[in-house]
Amino acid sequence: MRSLETAVPPTVMVQTEVRDVFKSQPGLTRLGQRLVSAAFDSSGIDTRYTAVEELTVDDRRENPVFFDGSTQQILNPGTKARNEVYAEAGTDLFVTAARQALDAAEGVGPEDITHVVTVSCTGFFNPGPDYKIVRALGLRPSAQRYHLGFMGCYAAFPALRSAAAYCAADPNAVVLVVSAELCSLHVRSSNDPDTIVGTSLFADGAAAAVISAREDLPAPAGSYLTLDYFETTLTPVGEDSMAWNIGDEGFEMVLGNYVPHIIDDHIVGALEPLLARDESLRGVDYPEIEHWGIHPGGRSILDKVQARLGLSDGQLEPARQTLRAYGNMSSATVMFVLKNILSAPSEPGAERVCSMAFGPGLTVETALLTKVTA
Repeated sequence: MRSLETAVPPTVMVQTEVRDVFKSQPGLTRLGQRLVSAAFDSSGIDTRYTAVEELTVDDRRENPVFFDGSTQQILNPGTKARNEVYAEAGTDLFVTAARQALDAAEGVGPEDITHVVTVSCTGFFNPGPDYKIVRALGLRPSAQRYHLGFMGCYAAFPALRSAAAYCAADPNAVVLVVSAELCSLHVRSSNDPDTIVGTSLFADGAAAAVISAREDLPAPAGSYLTLDYFETTLTPVGEDSMAWNIGDEGFEMVLGNYVPHIIDDHIVGALEPLLARDESLRGVDYPEIEHWGIHPGGRSILDKVQARLGLSDGQLEPARQTLRAYGNMSSATVMFVLKNILSAPSEPGAERVCSMAFGPGLTVETALLTKVTA
């Protein structure tokens, strides 16, 4: 991984302010109000970012679509209106993250990119983000393009795994992986507990990486990651506990409160095939692996992972810090966590990174990486 960059839209949502807005919506029952307070206050989030500029308490625009600042009422636009914002703002976010990653990849120019892999589950348009990136960055028209759509929070790993496969098949491959999610497009007021949990967690963000095995490229400055092994598994239960569906008024998230318990019960089994790929890790206690890049699907998920694996507060800090500052940005979030791990000071040498993300199915994607510091 020759570069890893992240990007967020400029509009900030302060968690306490968003909580108070959702708590005051008409039609919310007393139980709904209590659920909103409990979900937001226990989320472990301080701030989130949104591509919807009107989702701030101070917005007073005429003809609002998502939020009427004068009445503090959350509006309910149709799926078409939401997706139109995705096509415009999502393109900006995809291109921004991609450009940053390309600029940060020493020795790599637009003409070097052979493959583009884009990831998103929060909207659709075609020609899609893969096409927009090729045009905006001046990549070769012959660059192979792939889009992983509607997979959910774990989708960064299939994208990275496919990039590694392209590089293994072609030593000259240079792959640009870009994930961008605009989850805030689909917020709504509701008394449904699953919907309330989603509104307390999800946010917008993007991440991009340049990946290559070309030996003629200069060594990346500072620290970088090597992509060693990937594994996928499905838990035997939980198919109905996490889902992502298209409704008439945006996309509808199902995020049951039993998800952390399912992860708690099955995380050890999900890690077994990954760690078995490296003989040096067989029999090693989990805390002996230096870094853990856990997708912060929510605070309770991180609590369960930490307790089950016996990890230290420091090993969970990259995930908790990402959740605290950015919320859950679906597939892009684990890339933010890996960026946090990369940015932390390290002694020269190699340190192992075990990373994982969870999504509909219930799917558990895992990756074994190495942080190399010159």
